[in-house]
Amino acid sequence: MNIAIIVLLIILVGLIIYLLLRPQKQESSDQSMTMLQNQIEGLRKQTSDTLSQQLSQIRTEVNQQLQNVTQQLSTQTGQIGDRLDKAASVISEVKKEVGGLSQASKQIYDVGKDISKLSEILKAPKARGILGEFSLESLLGQILPQEYFELQYSFKSGEKVDAVVKLGQKFVPIDAKYVLAKFNRITESTTEEERNQARKEFFRDVRGHIDKIAGKYILPDEGTYDFAMMYVPAENVYYEIIMDSGDKSVSRYALEQKIILVSPNSLYAYLQAIVLGLRGLKIEQRAEQILVTLQKLTNDFDNFKGEFETLGKHISNAHGKYEDAEKKLMKFDNKLSSVESMTPEEEIKKLR
Repeated sequence: MNIAIIVLLIILVGLIIYLLLRPQKQESSDQSMTMLQNQIEGLRKQTSDTLSQQLSQIRTEVNQQLQNVTQQLSTQTGQIGDRLDKAASVISEVKKEVGGLSQASKQIYDVGKDISKLSEILKAPKARGILGEFSLESLLGQILPQEYFELQYSFKSGEKVDAVVKLGQKFVPIDAKYVLAKFNRITESTTEEERNQARKEFFRDVRGHIDKIAGKYILPDEGTYDFAMMYVPAENVYYEIIMDSGDKSVSRYALEQKIILVSPNSLYAYLQAIVLGLRGLKIEQRAEQILVTLQKLTNDFDNFKGEFETLGKHISNAHGKYEDAEKKLMKFDNKLSSVESMTPEEEIKKLR
């Protein structure tokens, strides 16, 4: 409400009170009262109109504010609803992930039990040997064609090597050695002294396997190359072997005995090189076949050339005789024509 209107109302109320309380001895007239009433009525009407306008303005502003607030609440409610939907979706995904993690944890637990069982199985030397042979067979079968390798190859002595890879007219022996028992002693050692002792026993065991492979399977008289491969199926065991350095290292000793130490990864690289060599060998063999075929074609061409030249000579001689015969025929034809064209008198004259 406007302050001026309030002040005016206060003045008006004071005036009314004054008129009512002033002494009766003052003269009052109906005209004065009428004027006062008219002024009061005008003031009331003006005040009422002003109040109505301001109330209408206030109502409009309040309605506008309510609409704005309602719109903002509606927008925020929609955003909150979207966020709640997204949150519900995220929660659902989290539940799924948690379920998947639970399943994965169970699978890991099962795998752990299987690994534990496998470790128990691998304690038996025979089981380790079978696993190593299976790993070698699988790797060879994945890379080389069947005709280029043979499993459990027997020598004349009766010894059997796990596999041989055929390269040309010779082959490379490959024997799998797990060497796991002595390696586990290294990893299970608690002191540096125990670890060093276990490592010495491990390297001694590896050298023993190298000697056996070199003595049993490198047999050039039976078609082998002058080297062989020792396949170590476990990468960690293989790295322990090749990490030994120095002049007396196992790796150097293996090379001196013409034994190449390989693991699944390094054997894969060797086999890839062998595949390239076999392709080159095939190309060489095909080139030799092509050369033989070309030589035969050259001989056939030379024979045909001789026969063709002989035929050409015969044709040339026949052509010469044909031309001679043709000339004689032309002469005979000319004489015959001249005889036919002569009259009887001319013939008598020629006879005289």
